[in-house]
Amino acid sequence: MTTAPGQLLTVPEVMVRLRLGRSKVYDLMRSKRLISITEGRARRIPENAVQDYIRDRIEEAA
Repeated sequence: MTTAPGQLLTVPEVMVRLRLGRSKVYDLMRSKRLISITEGRARRIPENAVQDYIRDRIEEAA
């Protein structure tokens, strides 16, 4: 999957990238560990928020 820098991702796209289930992705957004924006009923996650989440998890594991 290729995305342009700064692209907004859907929850299913984030699920694929992180290999997590839908409820886990929503839990991460609810707990503010994964930043998201809402426009109407559409929830979108900035690509850099996913990269930040991965970076934070790597730092926690180190």
